[in-house]
Amino acid sequence: MTTVAPHQLATGAPREQRQALLARVEDRLSGFLAAERSAWRTLNPDAVELIDCVAEITGSGGKRLRPAFCLAGYLAAGGDPEAPEVVDMAAALELLHSFALLHDDVMDASELRRGRPTAHEHHALLHRERGWSGDAARYGESVALLAGDLALVYAERLLAGATPAARRVWGELCTELMIGQFLDVRAAARFRPDAKLARWIALFKSGRYTVYRPLSMGAALARNTELLPAYEEYGLALGEAFQLRDDLLDAFGSTQDTGKPARLDFKQHKMTLLMSFALEDEPEVRELVGDDLPGTDPDALHALLTRVGIRGRVEEIIDERVKAAAEAVGVALPAPWAEELRAMAQTAAYRDF
Repeated sequence: MTTVAPHQLATGAPREQRQALLARVEDRLSGFLAAERSAWRTLNPDAVELIDCVAEITGSGGKRLRPAFCLAGYLAAGGDPEAPEVVDMAAALELLHSFALLHDDVMDASELRRGRPTAHEHHALLHRERGWSGDAARYGESVALLAGDLALVYAERLLAGATPAARRVWGELCTELMIGQFLDVRAAARFRPDAKLARWIALFKSGRYTVYRPLSMGAALARNTELLPAYEEYGLALGEAFQLRDDLLDAFGSTQDTGKPARLDFKQHKMTLLMSFALEDEPEVRELVGDDLPGTDPDALHALLTRVGIRGRVEEIIDERVKAAAEAVGVALPAPWAEELRAMAQTAAYRDF
């Protein structure tokens, strides 16, 4: 079992520690963005609209999974819960996620995010209501992309106090996210059933980005490398389960539950893990889809995937991955933190939105 600093054991139960820090992260995010808004309102009131775009998606009810895993990784590694740097790091991860969502919604032409109009849709509507010149849709997309870029700039600013080791993990995380996004776009354009590539994309675009790298950033900030092998094994297993849950929610969930358009992956030609399994293993699915997933009736595809049992197969894989994640932390972490990470795995893998 890994030895941790005495102060780590004196600050309450793991969940209480993590929730207390998450509350500080929320305060940091809202305070930072409010200060930016105030400063720019004085310099140029028009600029406030871009800052508000960042603030709206950051405060729109996200699950805060990445900050939560960062804080858990830090505390379980013996990090000082009073250190302000960990709050800034967790806040930076949420701003990075805002960046990714703003850009994702433009690339996917998505109309809804968390039950509200996406940023590009909202700003296109403002353009039309104000009677401005030019193309409203292009304007909305431009605002959303710039807001995403600004969120990334803000994240970098909050990382000013991070250790060099934590900054290295951050660089790896950002690189993997961008390359994973590119390969996702490329795979959708090429559209070939390729479970190996789909798993690779899910791993880097979602798995490592959501679980493993945030855990590792926390450990790096705590200056504890002993837990990294366990964090990697846990993070990669849970990350795949997390992405598979996303696939299931898109294919079988409802807009009311998820706050996003249903079956958007079908319409966007996404070669998800779920679709790769279905196309490789089920002749009926291959026959229905052919080479035109976006042109396939989503309801017919949904019914066929249900009938051939894809949902059940994917649930079995999720169960196996969650079990592997739990085993990875069972002996490496102090018992209370191993139990907390097991509970976090259940929450992430079996969520319904």
